[in-house]
Amino acid sequence: MSGIKKVLFVILAVLTAVALVAGCGGGQQAQQEEQKPSDQAKPILRVASDTAYAPFEFVDTSTGDYIGFDMDLIRAIAEELGYEPKIESMAFDGVLAAVETSKVDCAVSAITVTKERLERMDFSKAYYQSGLSIVVKEDNNTIKSFEDLKGKRIAVQAATTGAKKAKTIEGAKVTQFDRITDALLEVKKGSADGVINDNPVNQYYLNQETGKGLKIVGDLLSAEDYAIAVPKGNTELLQQINDALMKLKENGKFNEIYKKWFGVDAPADLPRDYVAVD
Repeated sequence: MSGIKKVLFVILAVLTAVALVAGCGGGQQAQQEEQKPSDQAKPILRVASDTAYAPFEFVDTSTGDYIGFDMDLIRAIAEELGYEPKIESMAFDGVLAAVETSKVDCAVSAITVTKERLERMDFSKAYYQSGLSIVVKEDNNTIKSFEDLKGKRIAVQAATTGAKKAKTIEGAKVTQFDRITDALLEVKKGSADGVINDNPVNQYYLNQETGKGLKIVGDLLSAEDYAIAVPKGNTELLQQINDALMKLKENGKFNEIYKKWFGVDAPADLPRDYVAVD
């Protein structure tokens, strides 16, 4: 091989090596860029809920998704605030305990604002006004009011205002259940004489196939405000939730969700400051 050919061969080898190195480096950089996430993941909002309390929170049996008024509302609030909601299903007494011990960021579960609960957690503005009612078997003509429950067998959901009310009935035998559906089933089976529970939930249950053979009797026993619970002292998240609620009211989304689940427009004063009950 001549001297010139040797020089050309060396130059060509060097250029090839440089190209290969550059190519490999560029490929690694491109691969890294492809692997880099394009969007920052949203922060998680951990939400406790008793997901057996239709129409506020329950499971869509066809999809397994949590649905209901509360579920739509908390998802709209989370979207407004830039959070990704993670619903954690548990019995109602567990919901309250999870908030009290800060195991979750908040809870939405048709929670009545009571003076006793306010000592253990904070609440958002009220988003729904409810009240307690009595459910008995359709052929029961002896129980027509709260006074008629004296000495009777009462089924309730544990840790609820209905359970608290039932305990004031003279001579009554009160049995508590984790799920309200189990309490209502006790009446249907004849194992209990009546249930005291939130009226909108009672109404919804009676409108389903499972509620046939039951009826609501008497007047409402209370007026109660539902609100979103947050751990005591978390003023930042509480303010964020309240701001989001008012934004949803202003843009019409709150009324849209309310009408979807209850068939009527939301009362003009909701959301509003809550009134705590005993």
